[in-house]
Amino acid sequence: MVRLNRIYTRTGDDGSTGLGDGTRLPKDHLRIEAYGTVDELSSVLGLCMAEGADGFDDRLKSIQNDLFDVGSDLCVPGIGDEGKRLDAGYVKRLEGWIDEWNERLQPLTSFILPGGSAAAARLHLGRTVCRRAERITVALAAEPDEKDKVNPLVIQYLNRLSDLLFVMARIANDEGRADVLWKPGAGAGQ
Repeated sequence: MVRLNRIYTRTGDDGSTGLGDGTRLPKDHLRIEAYGTVDELSSVLGLCMAEGADGFDDRLKSIQNDLFDVGSDLCVPGIGDEGKRLDAGYVKRLEGWIDEWNERLQPLTSFILPGGSAAAARLHLGRTVCRRAERITVALAAEPDEKDKVNPLVIQYLNRLSDLLFVMARIANDEGRADVLWKPGAGAGQ
């Protein structure tokens, strides 16, 4: 159980922060960037719900909870499966939701511009923040001293979550009928 009785500690005033295992790292370390971006994503999803998410609230709340588990896995570097929160079930659940909603959509014939309805635009914002979290986590896992300390399911989860947010944005755009399609070369010669 987490218990916070004081919000400020002054321990980060030197530009470092503590990990879950007690290790201190600079606040600009890739590990801190990774779980900080996951936290940012959770905030974007909170905004999606606060401003109307077209009936996705229950699943977005579930995802926010998952993102705390993702952040926990990133905050406590480890080797092997010991102490890791994410398992294959997290990824499988997202894949099930993607399949469920994607069945309602027509296949794409063009790329989609982020927009359409307000809810879709917010979900697209979440998708792009999720992709950034994924890129940072991939970079972290590629570091020689970090590669065995990142749960690979974190990368898989973030990859599927960005796909899910894309599908949700299309659903929020009247099941894809209000998607804004890219028109290659539309600005040429103007």
